[in-house]
Amino acid sequence: MSVAILISGRGSNLRALVEAGLPIAAVISNQASAAGLAYARARQLSTAVVAHTAYPSRDAFDDALAAEIDRFRPRLVALAGFMRILTPAFVRRYEGRLLNIHPSLLPAFPGLHTHARALGAGVKVHGATVHFVTPELDHGPIVIQAAVPVRPGDDEDALAARVLAQEHRIYPQAVRWFLDDRLVHEAGRVRVAEPGARQLLFADA
Repeated sequence: MSVAILISGRGSNLRALVEAGLPIAAVISNQASAAGLAYARARQLSTAVVAHTAYPSRDAFDDALAAEIDRFRPRLVALAGFMRILTPAFVRRYEGRLLNIHPSLLPAFPGLHTHARALGAGVKVHGATVHFVTPELDHGPIVIQAAVPVRPGDDEDALAARVLAQEHRIYPQAVRWFLDDRLVHEAGRVRVAEPGARQLLFADA
């Protein structure tokens, strides 16, 4: 019933998952300097580093990463600011038990620099999405989303901070649904087998 969390940096979503009381098997990073590792160690969680720079190819790195994950035998693998594009073989290995959180309302703004792109497009609503990972980047079945209004005068930092607060709200919820066997896949979509479950949340304006 445990979760392996993959990070590359500060680990703010890692903190949200830990503070939600979820069962964390290990925290694994491709960066030895990732601040999230220090947090995990302070919480006496198992940690590991698989440095992508130590491997000659993306395939070799993903093989090593998978071997490290499998050492902890997690039920779920949660990407939490893990800044590597994973190979199709890796994704297939964890198909149906690999989650990611993305800072936009997918399918809008996949990839990087989502907040700047949202502001540049003039959208009125932005947000975050938890989804299952598939080989196509940021296009897997959506589990839950949270929407925030784009305010007049918003800059990238202000918008990012409000979205991040919602990420910390929805990622623990999605992981708990998974661990409780409440996520049902139907024709490429995900629903929650829970009365009254809300898969789209709205932040206060």
